[in-house]
Amino acid sequence: MDRLTKIKKLNAQLLAEMPNLQVEEIPNDLISQRKLLRALMNVRPPMPLDEEFLKLQDEILTAEKFERGIVKLSEIPDVAENIKLWQGDITRLEVDAIVNAANSALLGCFVPLHACIDNAIHSAAGLQLRDACNKISNRKEPTGRAKITPAFNLPCKFVIHTVGPIIYTDKPTAAEENLLASCYESCLKIAVENNLKSIAFCCISTGEFHFPNQRAAEIAVATVKKFLAENNLIVVFNVFKDLDLQIYREILC
Repeated sequence: MDRLTKIKKLNAQLLAEMPNLQVEEIPNDLISQRKLLRALMNVRPPMPLDEEFLKLQDEILTAEKFERGIVKLSEIPDVAENIKLWQGDITRLEVDAIVNAANSALLGCFVPLHACIDNAIHSAAGLQLRDACNKISNRKEPTGRAKITPAFNLPCKFVIHTVGPIIYTDKPTAAEENLLASCYESCLKIAVENNLKSIAFCCISTGEFHFPNQRAAEIAVATVKKFLAENNLIVVFNVFKDLDLQIYREILC
């Protein structure tokens, strides 16, 4: 069965599961069908997972994982003791855990094809990740805390989900800064508690949550360095934007 046939089969099953969805006619080319599959996976609520569906889904996601290219920890240069800096797609990293900037429901992003990191991680991991999150979510996760799940089709072993503070003003308050620091602390503690040796952080609370990039990076680096003074762990600061790369370089290098 070729990839397009597999994707069409998955789309048909998802549409059958969600008959109330209004979907316009989709062209039969591979790119359009693949976009539809991601969108349907994004909006699918937690429900029992069919083994045949998961088999086909995993075949597709595994092939795409290798096509994107897996980035090994040894390939990322050190910028300080036990600290690395890397720009790119966090779903490519082969580390023990990556950190997901989650929303308070902890179920992933339900906006079809949204560009947030929550959507990207869930889309690359597969529907098993939402199912795993559903089993540990209380639907209103406290800001600053973290929880861990398997990573399923990602090259990392685990995903650590944390809910960062949302900023509604130009400048975060001291309480909001403390909550962001708590996100990093909570993720680091979970990593050590689970005997993990490496963790990759995204830029928690920046972007969609509007935390100023410079201040967020300062808090992230200070919190991580304080933790590493007493714990043995390799930390990767993963950035996507050129702005964040420049900020982290100035702080760390």
